[in-house]
Amino acid sequence: MKYITFKNVNGEQRAGWLDGEYVVDMFEASEGRLPKDLLDFIEQQEEHHSYINQLNALPNQKGKHLLSDVHLLAPLPRPKSVRDFYAFEEHVRTARARRGLEVVPEWYEIPVFYFTNHLAIKGPNDLITKPVECEWLDYELEIACIIGKEGKDIKAEEADSYIFGYCVMNDWSARDLQAKEMKVGLGPAKGKDFATTIGPSIVTKDELDPYLNNGKYDLSMKARVNGKLLSQGNFQDIYYTFGQMIERASTGVTLYPGEVIGSGTVGTGCILELGTEVHRWLEPGDKVELEITGLGKIVNTIK
Repeated sequence: MKYITFKNVNGEQRAGWLDGEYVVDMFEASEGRLPKDLLDFIEQQEEHHSYINQLNALPNQKGKHLLSDVHLLAPLPRPKSVRDFYAFEEHVRTARARRGLEVVPEWYEIPVFYFTNHLAIKGPNDLITKPVECEWLDYELEIACIIGKEGKDIKAEEADSYIFGYCVMNDWSARDLQAKEMKVGLGPAKGKDFATTIGPSIVTKDELDPYLNNGKYDLSMKARVNGKLLSQGNFQDIYYTFGQMIERASTGVTLYPGEVIGSGTVGTGCILELGTEVHRWLEPGDKVELEITGLGKIVNTIK
C-alpha cells in the first residue's frame, strides 16, 4: 500500500491510499469506520489493515477520487518526532574531507542522529522558503522510515516489525548557518530548522519486497535541480541499517507510532558534497526533484 494525506476538492484534509490514477479517501470509503488522519490510522494499523483488504475487494469501492483532483500533502504533516541519522559512509567521508577533516573513529562505533523540527514538515509539491539570512541553501537526498508500533530497547534484528513503511525525505539545509553554529559544538539546529520534505506517500514494506537483494533494498536514489541530474546513489550502500538505527534510537527510550527516522544523505546526495564547482547553492526559482525507486518522487520549488 501507498498511504497518503491529501486535501480534497472541498479543502478538507483526509488520509487514504493510492490506487493507480486514483486516491481512496479511507474515511469516506469506510463510511467513517477508518479515521481522517493518517497518524490516527498508524496508531491502530494492525486492526485497520484487514478491513482495508476487505474494502479493496469490493467491486464498487466508495471514496475514489482522481489523483489530479486532489492536492497531496506530506503523508504525515505533523509526525510525532523526526530523528535524522548520518548513516552513509561516502557522504560522511566526502563532506568532512571538504572541511579538511577525517571521519572520526566514533562514527564507526555508533549510529548518531539529531532531532529536527517535526513542525516544519513540507509536502511533495510544496514551495520551500529560503531563510532570509541563508546564502548557502542545499538539498539532501534521503530515505525515511516511519515507526508503526510502540517499542523500547528494540534489537536490530527485531526492528523490521516496528517499521510501518518508507518514504523519500529531503533534509533541507542552510549550510552557512549550520557551519557557524556547529563550531560551537552543538547542532545542527537553525541550519535545519525551517523545512523537511517527506512524501509523496508512505510505502509499506511488502511493496518493496521485489527490490530486496541480500537483505538490503536495491533502490536507486537520484536528485535533479532544474532537470539536471546531480546526485545518484543506491540505498544498498548504507553503512548502518534502519534496524541498527532503530536499536540506537530506542535504547532506554520508547518509540511511538508516527515517529520518523531519516537515513542521512546518500553519497553524492547534496551540493555540499558535490562542491559548488559542480553546482551553485540553491536560489529562488530552482526546482529540486528527489526520486527513489519504489518510493516515488518529491518536487519542491524554492521561493
